[in-house]
Amino acid sequence: MDASSTATSTARRLRAFKRWMRDHGVVCSDALRLVAASESGGGGDGVHVRAVAALREGDLVATIPRGACLTPRTSGAAEAIEAAELGGPLALAVAVMYERARRSESPWHAYLRLIPDREPVPLVWPAHEADRLLAGTELDKIVKQDRQFICEDWNECIEPLISSGELEVDPDDFSLENYFSAKSLLSSRSFRIDRYHGSGMVPLADLFNHKTGGEHVHFTSVLEASDSDSEDGENPSNASADEQSTIENSADIPSGDDDEDLEMIVVKDVNAGEEVFNTYGTMGNAALLHRYGFTEIDNPYDIVNIDLALVTKWCSSMHSRRYARARVSLWHNLGYSGCTSQDADYFEISYDGEPQLELLILLYIISLKSDAYDKLASMAHDLVGDDEVDSISNVLKVVRVTGSNQHPEINGLEKLSDVKKLLLNKSVCSALASLADLRESLYGSNTLEDDKQKLRACSSVNERNLYHSLVLRVSERTILNKLKKHASSWSKTKKRKHL
Repeated sequence: MDASSTATSTARRLRAFKRWMRDHGVVCSDALRLVAASESGGGGDGVHVRAVAALREGDLVATIPRGACLTPRTSGAAEAIEAAELGGPLALAVAVMYERARRSESPWHAYLRLIPDREPVPLVWPAHEADRLLAGTELDKIVKQDRQFICEDWNECIEPLISSGELEVDPDDFSLENYFSAKSLLSSRSFRIDRYHGSGMVPLADLFNHKTGGEHVHFTSVLEASDSDSEDGENPSNASADEQSTIENSADIPSGDDDEDLEMIVVKDVNAGEEVFNTYGTMGNAALLHRYGFTEIDNPYDIVNIDLALVTKWCSSMHSRRYARARVSLWHNLGYSGCTSQDADYFEISYDGEPQLELLILLYIISLKSDAYDKLASMAHDLVGDDEVDSISNVLKVVRVTGSNQHPEINGLEKLSDVKKLLLNKSVCSALASLADLRESLYGSNTLEDDKQKLRACSSVNERNLYHSLVLRVSERTILNKLKKHASSWSKTKKRKHL
């Protein structure tokens, strides 16, 4: 379809959606304008929101009845979903596929025609392309696991539901490919509504684009704002992909009142003519690409993870497996652990190249000589404490007693930054540089400069998948480069102090 035909098609679907909003009680302020991407010079057939007039903090710009939202409770498949005891994202995916299968008979037909069939998240990229473009990145393993879990869900839950004949739909509409498409929409567009509805598709609210640190409007529930914002304080647009997959007993949940409207409220002033943004939370590029299909240049929330398995592999190569196991065991016995995701432990390296404190402590323990290690191991139980600074200071004091380096500056430590400086001895700095090299080797033979050159020559419109994967790769590799520079500078600082 050429650009002119795309623009005409989008404009037609946008008019139909505006009629749908009026018919279903969705109120959009006259100060807002829904704009087709083609109309504003952008690529594709998407829609975004602009301010026609100046908006001020506290302005109510949209109200959306709960009954207008597409949820497992409001869908025509509600009875079948409940009978199959499906819940969470699985139930919502069935609801979306069912309403798509109904086409013009669906109450959400105009809305579903406006949004894309699928979002360009890595989950729905061709498998060989995702493997090649994401190699070494934080998404490499995650996307492969996602594919595996989704295939298992479809085999165990979706296929039996279709075979049962409960939904009376064409099985092709519930194919594995369509399930992947529905999951991509949920990842990118679903909102947490309330306890009764759970997460759902909220027409109009999902047309506001994301901008890190640039939120203009906030999605909220009138009577259940605390519930919609979730107990964890997450943005309600970040409907968790880990919600339970079996439905709660409906007798324990109050039925939804469709008169209780959801609201979009201005939280930051907007000038006339500007695009109006929502925010999906403070996320790094790995999370943004994984869930929403895009990245942001110079995203300050980017991080790189170094797996504990990579640390133990490095330690084993320098010493032995037995040595590595013993040092990691002592680190655990002292009450330390890294971050945990599913069954893997890892350490975060911040956007500035700063390593997680727990990694420094582990590397410090790995660097200890035998007498210091034995003394620390014998006293491990007594050194575990609630105060992080005191706990690490006690470890350093034990090492000081057995070692030649007396660390007189240990006494009176009050800040974690001071503790970090003492942990950064020559061996730890060398280990950080080695780990950064090992982590970077996962990206393949291309250098960081090669990736930067490719990114500069890449089109974000015509080569979307390549572009966003390169933004992610460049960001992660830049962080590892910062880590190596920090390790080098810290090591030189230590040398100067000992001259």
